[in-house]
Amino acid sequence: MKITILLAALWLAAGQAYAQFSGQISYEIVRKIDPSQLRMVINGEPVKPGDPNFPTDLPDSRTFGQKSYFSGNYVKEVLDDQNTIVSRVSANGGPGRTINLGRPFDEYKLVDQEGSKIVTFLTMKGPESKSYQTETPIERASGWQVTGETKKIAGYPCKKAVVKLKNEPCSVWFTEALPVTYSPVHELTPEKGVVLLIEGTREQFRAVKVQSGDVSDKDVAPQPDAQPVSKEELNDIREKALADFRQQKMMPGDGGR
Repeated sequence: MKITILLAALWLAAGQAYAQFSGQISYEIVRKIDPSQLRMVINGEPVKPGDPNFPTDLPDSRTFGQKSYFSGNYVKEVLDDQNTIVSRVSANGGPGRTINLGRPFDEYKLVDQEGSKIVTFLTMKGPESKSYQTETPIERASGWQVTGETKKIAGYPCKKAVVKLKNEPCSVWFTEALPVTYSPVHELTPEKGVVLLIEGTREQFRAVKVQSGDVSDKDVAPQPDAQPVSKEELNDIREKALADFRQQKMMPGDGGR
């Protein structure tokens, strides 16, 4: 009887924790660029690393943002430029300029905190709009080592932990001052607290703003009409849509427009 009451109390406390924080965290992400993975189109022609026309002035990293919206049990994650297609145009052999062509779909992730899973939603743009979804469990990394280091990030006191992700050491700074548990890198979610800074060998996530306020439940609710597909099927749908969009926008002779 006592065990049942204790479990019920823990369940109630967890539910209250989800309901206590409503707001938004803005992250800045810095990720190193692997040139071998780039897809470049210059003046309508695809080029690869090693090609004489492949640009040599590319930066070694890219910076973009992620917004995480909290409401109840869910966190909605939106990247600033996820899967956008760019075209590089040069005139008379001069320096090139990059044009952002957008993308053929909208995509975001929904963190189901209670279910410990990620639901990815992809909605095609255009007159025949259709939505797809796939689920993946959150598998948290083990072997956390909390150090004695502390500092403030985005105005919140944070503790530092060191943990390996895919055999690479990461420094994870998290705060327990917010009534929710979350990390923008889902495998690096602590037992308790919100991760505001991750420092890895190839990428960094830093919270630049934490804003409390009302986020509507409907704005972060799952899409009931999204067609369930496997992770592999969603990847195929995404890649085909990008390939068709790229071919449409970058036909030779169109100047990359």
